[in-house]
Amino acid sequence: MELKKTISTIFMLPTLKIPRDKLNENGFINGYEYDMGQDVPYPNAVYLLFKPADLHIFREFLNDEYERTTNIIDDYDYGKGFVVVVYKLDKRYLNDFKLIRQGRYSKTSKKFQAEFPKTTKIMRSGVVSEEISLQFRVFNKTKDLVDYWEDKLGVRLAEDQEVWQAYDIEREVLTTVKLEEYV
Repeated sequence: MELKKTISTIFMLPTLKIPRDKLNENGFINGYEYDMGQDVPYPNAVYLLFKPADLHIFREFLNDEYERTTNIIDDYDYGKGFVVVVYKLDKRYLNDFKLIRQGRYSKTSKKFQAEFPKTTKIMRSGVVSEEISLQFRVFNKTKDLVDYWEDKLGVRLAEDQEVWQAYDIEREVLTTVKLEEYV
């Protein structure tokens, strides 16, 4: 199964400043806006789903996270090796997160956009290269991304059109069905 990253993972997770290697080492799967398995949803939060290979190492990571940030609201086991860690989103960017949910990526503030790196390291066939980050491309509607979508969709995009998919709440909600896909 190919894992499709959620918009929560692409545009909200990076603002938490969790080192990418720490996420990878601890079995990070995806981020979500809600968890249907919880009775009371946390507003303005992101639910990070992990399936750690080593619970001892994960517990160290989680303890380090509790020391690094005050933004963790909750953490809980889901069974079958899954753990969810809930972080509150930075209040400074609530308007930007609203714009993201509306699919208006290029309208987000410059301050918010500055939270994301312009470039990222990508490994392909064992070779590491530095490329322009997806977020930078989306925020700035770079020519290569516009060309990609125009070619893929067979249409010319209007100047005011965004170059990333619309926010789909169904993809942003953690459900037991999605958990079963990850087992």
